[in-house]
Amino acid sequence: MVSLHSLDRKLLRDLWRLRSQALAIALVLGCGVAIFLTGFGMLRALEATQRDYYARQGFADVFASASRAPLSLLDDVREIDGVRAVQARVTGWVILDLPGRAAPASGRVLSLPAGGAGLNAPLLVTGRLPDPDSEDEVAVTDRFAKANGFGPGSRFAAITDGTRITMTITGTLRSPEFIYALPPGGLMPDDAGFGVIWMPERAAAATFDMTGAFNDLALALRRDARPQAVIDQLDRLLDPWGGTGAHDRADQVSHAFLQTELDGLRGMTLVLPPVFFAIAGFLVNMVMGNIVALERSEIGLLKALGYRNREIGLHYLMMAALVGTLGIVIGWVAGAWLTEGMARLYAKFYDFPWLVRMEGWDQYAFSGLIGLAAAGIGAMRSVLAAVRLAPAVAMAPPVPPSFRHGPVDRLASWARLSQSEMMILRGLMRWPVRALSTSFGLAFGVAVLVASGFFQGSMDKVIDSAFFKANRQHATLVLASEATLDVVHDVRALPGVLRVEPQFDLPVTLRNGARSKQVAISAHPPGGDLVRVLDTDDRVIPVPAEGIVLSQRLAMHLGVGPGDLVQVDVTRTRRTSFSLSVAGIATQYIGLGAYMQLDALSARLLAAPRITALNVALDTDQLLAFQARLKQLPAVASVVMMTEVRDSFRQTLGENLRINMIVFLTIAVLITIGVAYNNARIQLSERARELASLRILGFTRPEISMILLGETAVLALLAQPLGWAIGAGLAWLMVIGFDTDLFRVPLVLTPAGFATASLVSLAATGAAALLVRQRLDRLDLVSVLKTRE
Repeated sequence: MVSLHSLDRKLLRDLWRLRSQALAIALVLGCGVAIFLTGFGMLRALEATQRDYYARQGFADVFASASRAPLSLLDDVREIDGVRAVQARVTGWVILDLPGRAAPASGRVLSLPAGGAGLNAPLLVTGRLPDPDSEDEVAVTDRFAKANGFGPGSRFAAITDGTRITMTITGTLRSPEFIYALPPGGLMPDDAGFGVIWMPERAAAATFDMTGAFNDLALALRRDARPQAVIDQLDRLLDPWGGTGAHDRADQVSHAFLQTELDGLRGMTLVLPPVFFAIAGFLVNMVMGNIVALERSEIGLLKALGYRNREIGLHYLMMAALVGTLGIVIGWVAGAWLTEGMARLYAKFYDFPWLVRMEGWDQYAFSGLIGLAAAGIGAMRSVLAAVRLAPAVAMAPPVPPSFRHGPVDRLASWARLSQSEMMILRGLMRWPVRALSTSFGLAFGVAVLVASGFFQGSMDKVIDSAFFKANRQHATLVLASEATLDVVHDVRALPGVLRVEPQFDLPVTLRNGARSKQVAISAHPPGGDLVRVLDTDDRVIPVPAEGIVLSQRLAMHLGVGPGDLVQVDVTRTRRTSFSLSVAGIATQYIGLGAYMQLDALSARLLAAPRITALNVALDTDQLLAFQARLKQLPAVASVVMMTEVRDSFRQTLGENLRINMIVFLTIAVLITIGVAYNNARIQLSERARELASLRILGFTRPEISMILLGETAVLALLAQPLGWAIGAGLAWLMVIGFDTDLFRVPLVLTPAGFATASLVSLAATGAAALLVRQRLDRLDLVSVLKTRE
């Protein structure tokens, strides 16, 4: 029995000789492992943190609101089958006059029971809770306090219904309800301009005229409860008291945003790593196939000396396994670092008070097994080829490939290709499968850049549509309660106001057969120009005097189109139903929309027109005076400055886009360099004797470099349109993944995006080719010519 010690030494020598190719493969494989670990690790950590936070603070299962319901109704709510706990609250919106801030801020006041909240319990961060008997002590969200430099003892003013209340902060809190805290009408969190305020229950009831009543309800359910049945019964109880429709966690704003992000992470974990594992397996297949082809005589000699097929197969399989192990280790290190950093960023962005670390090694083991499987599968064909070689056949030179004068040669003659160009073409035709595989590998690098680059154009489209074409107002004033059109005259008299358009938002349930959706109909006066409804080409859709215009997502959810009828069930005190014809389908990227003319909706309600908000166009030179007077307007509950919303939206998305572009650029470059470098190195090893002969015959170094690297250049060029197509497909899948009730992105693919992806890909290919060309320049012609074919 011959010792395997000599094979082990050969294995180490081969790995050192092929270290650059092995490292290129390991980096590609490591990317797959790192992305898998990052996505899977972040997903587990954030989901575990979410579950732990929800459980500790008693995050509710069902949420509801009403205009004004008596506390005696709670006994009936507790009797609903499946209800485990009930928490009634008083809530209200206020305008905040903050020290050092010219613009009015918005606040949402929540009552805090004397014995503490049983559900949605806030978590104390600093200071103490307000005294239950106090009339001016409050606690605020921690991020709001930090953004404004507040702490225990700080004071600010709140204005509600014309009454100015001075509030003293006793402590700062966090809440599972506001992991993602959106101001009214906002699209992104505004820590400085929006705060949640917890006020003692008795003081909150007195402030909003809710003594002996409530207007907000949270329910915790038993595990065996049927949520929809509980919601239906709760709606029936609250309907006489102005109930707006109960909903479960899925429609709670903060939870919905967080869940959308977690679903995106899950999709990334399932889609991206397999691409890297597949490319790594392909590269292993290329390199191992070349090694076996070049070591035919060595394989035959080893078999003649007594090495068994199993030992030789294990030798080559171990080579692939070691390369795979290197990639796995790189991926583990990078993945652990990325997981920790990204999870902390997510926890900070979504305002988690702590982060539950999932230290299980199963994700590392699983990613390692997948990585080894990719390397092993990639090497298997070459290992089987080595095992099947008979000693006599292996030690003999391989049969030279046969060349025939075919259509390609006739085409080349017609095109009058040079000798070098002819050699490049024949090299491609000699190994068509490898050429096609290499082109596919390079195409994936282009595809990653196309699929990631479309976000910039998409976000520009969303911002342009939402903030410049659909919403053209400078500010939206949300009223504390429904008002008559007289308030329009009050706002028009404010400094700097150029135009005022009223808006009426009516909570309803739209139905089409068994399908239904709770939304708010947004009614506007005819001829309004500040808030407009757009189609897919950003053309204005006139809202007709009769009928309703629905956003595309809402129409799809209800299964209706133009001309179809939808039933409108009005909640709150206006308990009525009527049918409307769908007059048009609008394109809307943020939220769900349903639009009517104000007079038409008022006629359906058999009432005079009412308004809930005012859209205002301003002379920006008088902005400070306008904001100062707003704080004195009793009807206004909150103010949305559209410029601030747009800037916050652009800034947040810009930061995310920059991070994503860096990550995807790194990924694409690693893929491209890995594929291009290994392909060029294999060509060099196969054609070294041929190129040395040409060099002796008088070919210059640039000429033989063109022959060697020309194939890679041709394959890189052929990969571009293929990469564009694959990238467009990936972008389309990503658009589908982002299509939710909260947010949608359009598919915007521009020539500049394709060009940028190609330029980066070709530059990376050129860098890999230059690395191989350095080896060609150092080629020892005498040594190469002494080698046997």
